[in-house]
Amino acid sequence: MPVETFLHALTSYFVIIDPLGAAVIFYALTDGKGRTYRVNMALKSIAVSTCIILAFGFFGESILTRLGISIEALRVAGGLLLFYTAFHMITGAETKTDGESLQGLTDISVYPMSIPLLSGPGCLTLTILLFSGASGTAEVVSVMGSVLIINGITLAAFLFSDAIMKCIGSTGDDIIKRLFGVILAALAIQFIADGIRQLASI
Repeated sequence: MPVETFLHALTSYFVIIDPLGAAVIFYALTDGKGRTYRVNMALKSIAVSTCIILAFGFFGESILTRLGISIEALRVAGGLLLFYTAFHMITGAETKTDGESLQGLTDISVYPMSIPLLSGPGCLTLTILLFSGASGTAEVVSVMGSVLIINGITLAAFLFSDAIMKCIGSTGDDIIKRLFGVILAALAIQFIADGIRQLASI
């Protein structure tokens, strides 16, 4: 397993999915619903988001090809989208999910947990870029492994979201989100630079 590819994908997914931040939202949506409900929603959310991410990883590039969109153009567009996401993470201007307004939902696994929180546009764009950049079976397996590991970490964060909330609180969540935003912004700039370089060489 190529270590560099694996670590790059692992870090990228950890930043864009943000297991701790997602756990805080999960806690708000499931607070007072009972342990069985929380476990079911956690398992279903992770299962749905994992399937969506892997589906985009394997078939996303072929869909783009049919639409006449080059992977180089996607790198630039995806980098801009990731930078937009990072900007809002850093400035705190993102629209946060209102737990109280969604408390009436009986099934939160698809919306809002899987889409848009765990497998939103930024994550799916990142997925296509990582899978398209993987050369050979070993690198593809590395990226797949990173997806499964991060979603496993996210599942654990969901199951222990009450303890996490007590430890980090809202202030800790804001600090983590901004730090991840800086890392994601750097990743986005790298995607844009690579895309422009490849477009210029065509």
